[in-house]
Formats: sequence, structure tokens, C-alpha cells
Amino acid sequence: MESDGTFEAFRRAEELLGQRRPLEALKELARVLDDTPELPSVQLLAGRAYLGTAQLKRAEAAFRRVLDMDPADHYARFALGRTLQRQSRLEEAQAQLRMAAAMNPTPEYMEALNEVKARIQLRER
Repeated sequence: MESDGTFEAFRRAEELLGQRRPLEALKELARVLDDTPELPSVQLLAGRAYLGTAQLKRAEAAFRRVLDMDPADHYARFALGRTLQRQSRLEEAQAQLRMAAAMNPTPEYMEALNEVKARIQLRER
């Protein structure tokens, strides 16, 4: 991070997001995004805050930026999959969730993948 102020704003945004206050987190992140938009951690936190405020296109863009910088980030793939799912883009969501689950087969990732698979199957009936 560029300066102590930017770092502190990032930490405050993390804390606010942890308290389920994504709008306030985005306010704190504004300066951080201006100062250090190239950091994957900044984009990931922004994506989570955007997702928490249902700004789905912005969340998608932030998660895709993370993956452009680090294609092996399983959490960014999971979050992107969830974002696509909320946009009813189920096949795209399934692909991202499948990759996330293959990289890190946690119960949360597997459950999300199975949920999307089930929705696709129901739609195809």
C-alpha cells in the first residue's frame, strides 16, 4: 500500500465488511482504489463489498481483475461464480465454481457448485 493512510483505510474497509456493512466499506475503499487499484487484495475486497451491495457488474469486474492478476486465486473464482449465479448466468457460474472446487474442494465451494448444477437441471426440464 502506498501510505499508512491507505493501509488504514484498507483495514477499516475489511473490518466494516466483516461487520456486514458493505456500503461503509466501499466509502473507505474509495481512496484505496484510487491509490492502489493494481493490488489483487484491494480488488478482492472491493468485489466482496460490491457483491454485498448487489452491484453485480462491478463485483464481476473486480473479481475478473483479480483473476487476470492471479488465475490461481480459488476464492476469486468462487466469488465470481456466486456473482454470475446471482445474475442467472448459471453455465458461466458453474464453470467458475467447478474450477474453484477443483483448486480447493471445501464444503462451501462444493455446495455452491451443486446448487448451480441443480438449478441448471431444473431449468432444462
